Amino acid sequence: MKQLYINGELRELEDTILSVQDLLDSKRLDPRMVVVEYNGEIAPRSQYAEINLKQNDRLEIVQMTAGG
Repeated sequence: MKQLYINGELRELEDTILSVQDLLDSKRLDPRMVVVEYNGEIAPRSQYAEINLKQNDRLEIVQMTAGG
């Protein structure tokens, strides 16, 4: 298990969650509908699968919603 901060809260993640993409998949979030800040920088969607999560990383995940 590794610990990360997600939206300001300390969370424990299974070791099988290796990347930002894995995290989004585990939470059933569509990558096209979220913006991810990774350790203080906006992560490009094209790199979600390449960004490896490490102990104590900080992520902010903002989900867009449709409406009017």
